[in-house]
Amino acid sequence: MIQIFITGGTFDKSYNYLNGELFFDETHIPEMLGRSRCQLEIDVETLMMMDSLEMEKSNLKKIINACAISKHQYIVITHGTDKMVTTAKALAKANLKDKTIILTGAMIPYAFGSSSDGFFNLGCALAYVQTLKPDVYITMQGQYFLWDKVQKNSIKGCFEKA
Repeated sequence: MIQIFITGGTFDKSYNYLNGELFFDETHIPEMLGRSRCQLEIDVETLMMMDSLEMEKSNLKKIINACAISKHQYIVITHGTDKMVTTAKALAKANLKDKTIILTGAMIPYAFGSSSDGFFNLGCALAYVQTLKPDVYITMQGQYFLWDKVQKNSIKGCFEKA
């Protein structure tokens, strides 16, 4: 079984068509899994719904604790891209042996439809978490990166090797 922990980020933002603002309502993960006809056994839990720029140490501790006490070996975390590398480093330093943890997110909200990269990134995360050896990784745009070999390139709008 795969554990998915939801923390928010652009991945789960919704769009207010009246004022143009992005906001959090509820996670899109169950809809995405249903639309993709996913046949995997998945346990979904929402830890928080927030922009990663607003994350504080207490939020990071909550993510680490959830991973530590999870009975599942395979964990996917949906996360905002701005602090994704920071969270990956903290998870790696927490030394959660025998767990494969993948962080993923989106540059464009899933609610924007076919222009979003969220659906693709979630699919990649679910595939990689089953095949990579235990450690902490980030997957975006079809690639995976070890936690200490990745950086976000805000100019190009992608993740790349550090």
